[in-house]
Amino acid sequence: MPHPREDPTPSPSFTRVAALTAASCLLLAGCSTVGGTDEAPDADAAGSSGLKVALITHGGEGDAFWELVHKGAQAAAAKDGIDLTLASDSDPAGQAQLMRDAISQKVDGIAVTLAKPTAMTGPVAQARAAGIPVVGLNSGIDDWQSAGLVGYFGQDESVAGRAVGDKLDDLRAKHALCVIHERGNVALEARCAGVKKSFGGDTENLYVDGTDMDAVTASVATRLRQDPSIDEVVMNGAQFALAAVKSAEEARSKAHVATFDLNKDLVKAVQAGDVQFAVDQQPYLQGYLAVDSLWLYRTNGNTLGGGEAPVLTGPAFVTRANIASVAEFAANGTR
Repeated sequence: MPHPREDPTPSPSFTRVAALTAASCLLLAGCSTVGGTDEAPDADAAGSSGLKVALITHGGEGDAFWELVHKGAQAAAAKDGIDLTLASDSDPAGQAQLMRDAISQKVDGIAVTLAKPTAMTGPVAQARAAGIPVVGLNSGIDDWQSAGLVGYFGQDESVAGRAVGDKLDDLRAKHALCVIHERGNVALEARCAGVKKSFGGDTENLYVDGTDMDAVTASVATRLRQDPSIDEVVMNGAQFALAAVKSAEEARSKAHVATFDLNKDLVKAVQAGDVQFAVDQQPYLQGYLAVDSLWLYRTNGNTLGGGEAPVLTGPAFVTRANIASVAEFAANGTR
């Protein structure tokens, strides 16, 4: 792998995991009404607020990115004394069913990703009809308001994509390959569309099977062999970026690798110069804010962003010049 150009800027089965974040205790029966109550629920001796919240995502099992989202959600739940359930299904129909399950369990709030917005329209409407507030995170920034969610926490992926395109221009790249590991995911599509919109060179998309990392590596390597003019590979996840580094090596390509998203292994790759830069959308913060906002909404009627504007958690560029500022947190498993 060649040394990267210097960055000019300094800066179906599904898994369901239930996590009881407060100390072991019986759940309190009382729940506040939607929009808050006159008084916040009293915490019992074990620190429980009596609130039940479900976090339902489209993330795949064992995905390091979603582990960060879960850690943030669990930290907020522990602070607020919330009984938190974590559930995920990469299949949109399965995710929709998880939403319906949470509604039938009469949870006090739901945090959900809208990677495939049309699949979640019905369940979100059912939650609203049942008086259950729903917030969005990570995916669906263009759809959360029309769906009737009370808040959204994440990155504007179109803005992030355009920022990456601008940075590639600064790096004097000419031909970018933007790799999408989940076809139809609105967030990933928006990123690559943003890159194409602002990047002055050529941009092409490559669709790969994100559930098979060996296949990802092989597909990217094949495309690099086919077209030696590709000098930038833009990935949409930290683990996929590491796979792309292998792809470039196998193809004996001079292409450099950049990526959206960050984890501790990716930090090491940036430090070593194997990956030029990462765009950090702060998944830990997304999970934390989503759960904490539901506690605030149920106990005090608060809405972050006033229910009118998303709360943005990114993009922030991580390069060799500023990697030290996040390395400690990444080592702790929270970045």
